[in-house]
Amino acid sequence: MTVLVSMLRGINLAAHHRIKMDALRTLYESLDLRDIAIYIQSGNVVFRTTGRDQAKIAARIENAIESSFGFRTDVLLRTTSELRCAVSANPFAGRSGIDPRKLLITFLAREPSQEAREKLLSMQIDPEELRVHGREIYVYFTNGMARPKLSSALIDRTIKMPCTGRNWTTVNKLLELAEALEK
Repeated sequence: MTVLVSMLRGINLAAHHRIKMDALRTLYESLDLRDIAIYIQSGNVVFRTTGRDQAKIAARIENAIESSFGFRTDVLLRTTSELRCAVSANPFAGRSGIDPRKLLITFLAREPSQEAREKLLSMQIDPEELRVHGREIYVYFTNGMARPKLSSALIDRTIKMPCTGRNWTTVNKLLELAEALEK
C-alpha cells in the first residue's frame, strides 16, 4: 500500500468551510482509505491506499467533501518520498538563525510555469524571502506571518493553480506520521 499525505486547502479558517476531524476521518474511511492519521484541525490527513493515481484519489476526496459538507476544496497529495524531498530541499535549512515558526511551504498541484516562476521570483517582498523548488514554494517571513508583504492571495494570483501552505513544524510532523505508517 502507498502512504499519502493529503492537505486540504482553506478548511476551518474562522467560520468558513468547517469540518470536524472525526467527520473527516469517517469520510476518508468511506473512500476505502486506511490507517488514517489526522494532524491538527486544518485538514492534514495521512493514510494508506491501494490506489496509485494521485489525481483520481484527490478528485475522489474533493467530490466526497463537496457531497458531504456542501463546499468544494482543493486536496493536495504527496507521497512520503515526495514530502521527504520537499523537506530535504528546504533552501533555508543550512542557515543559522532561521525560526521554523516563520517558514512556510506552499504545496502546488504541479510545477509553476516559467512565467509564473519568474513573476514569483521578481516580486519585491523584502524582508521576506521566497524560493521555488519543483512543486513547492518556500517563504521565510523574517518578521513573522502576521502582516506579510507576500500573501497567500498574491501567490494564488501569480501561479493560477491549486495550492496550500503549511508551516515548517506541520510539514515535519506530517512527514513523521507518513514515515511511521510506512513501517
